[in-house]
Amino acid sequence: MSHLNVPNAYPCAFCDYLSGLRPFTILYREDQAAVLVTREQRGLSHLLVVTTRHAPTVLNINDAESEAVMRLVRMAARAIDEVEQRPGISVWQNNGVDAHQAIPHFHIHVAGTVAGGGTDWDKVHELSLEQTEAIATRLRPYVKGTAR
Repeated sequence: MSHLNVPNAYPCAFCDYLSGLRPFTILYREDQAAVLVTREQRGLSHLLVVTTRHAPTVLNINDAESEAVMRLVRMAARAIDEVEQRPGISVWQNNGVDAHQAIPHFHIHVAGTVAGGGTDWDKVHELSLEQTEAIATRLRPYVKGTAR
């Protein structure tokens, strides 16, 4: 039993993206985890590493998912570093409403820093699917395999 107050946002957007029910840019996918290009770019190439199985928080993932997620976080960071050539890369993860988790599906954010450092925490313009696909096209040569 967890003491976390998890957001009540169902159906799960990430599950819908991964199943193809709702269109979204999937940069890379493996059995345990996937890398998505978020439509809310808070950094220069802002990616999400998610478990492919629905797991609301870090307390709900298993060892295999943990290993796969961390490997893909490193892969995403390396791709961002190669393509964006930023002086910093931000990595963050939130669990529970009090930690500002919005979607109740475990995910880690990976983003190149913006001019002046850090990431953009203000309201950001939501990109179109075509714009996120363009980001994926730039990053894809630096990730293993191709999106499935």
